[in-house]
Amino acid sequence: MLLHALDTADSADSDSAATPPLRTALLLHGAMGSAESWWRVIPLLVDRGYRVLALDLPGHGRSPRDAQLTVDAAAAAVVETIRRLAPEGPLHALGHSYGATVLAAAAAALDPSLTVYVDAALSIEGGHDRAELVARYERDRLARMDADALRRSRPFYSERDAEVEARAAERFDPETLASVSCGADGEWPPAPGSVVVRAEPSSWVSDADVRRLTEHGVGIRSIPGAAHTVWYSHFEEFTASLPELFGGPAVG
Repeated sequence: MLLHALDTADSADSDSAATPPLRTALLLHGAMGSAESWWRVIPLLVDRGYRVLALDLPGHGRSPRDAQLTVDAAAAAVVETIRRLAPEGPLHALGHSYGATVLAAAAAALDPSLTVYVDAALSIEGGHDRAELVARYERDRLARMDADALRRSRPFYSERDAEVEARAAERFDPETLASVSCGADGEWPPAPGSVVVRAEPSSWVSDADVRRLTEHGVGIRSIPGAAHTVWYSHFEEFTASLPELFGGPAVG
């Protein structure tokens, strides 16, 4: 399955095309998000010399639906898409929440030189009732389609943040995501040297998770007071926590 991508190479001007980026940044959004969720992050990476590929995960945005989806199948779709679009050169990869779990499942095949997981425990609890979960996701989708309501419930959202997330909810397919949680439990441990950025406190990455990940050689960077979508609520702190991605000099 090939996924829809926001590819900054498609919008490169003639000057930048003459000196192509030396590295690619892969961005994977969370559940009910879309590639557009990274709208504020993408230009910053481009300024630092990256070609950015922000993907719509299956059942999200403009990517295909799959009512039998698993995390491993979603990961395979990410790998297939990246191999088609950016088969060469170093890859830095960043995933949020559900997208981080998909990234963890894809990491061995992608072999990024930098892998960042944002507020995710990198596991899935299975065994859910499909009909109940689809109904719940549909209720959540309908509620999130109202941009004004989103801003009331998330006062840190800008007007554009709310518009982007409301549009993502409109395009979201509950059947696809529900399938992921209807099978067996799953866990995809991050490789040593990976980085986890977490909100503090976090509903997704517990203190026990922090101890376990640290013992496994994973770097933990906590942002006090941040929301689950860390870059929406604490953009400056988020970028400062990842000098490997955002700390280099701007191009130009």
